Amino acid sequence: MPLPHFLALILAVIVAAGLTIWAASGLGLSMGVMALLALMAALAIRAFAWP
Repeated sequence: MPLPHFLALILAVIVAAGLTIWAASGLGLSMGVMALLALMAALAIRAFAWP
């Protein structure tokens, strides 16, 4: 993967994370709730992954 594409991908992930935190704080969710939701999502994805 060329370096500009890699850097653009990193930038996209950072922007998406920032938008997610901004939207969640706008809804009044705490960081603890967001962390718990992220953990539950990761566990659900892992449960359905191939072994």
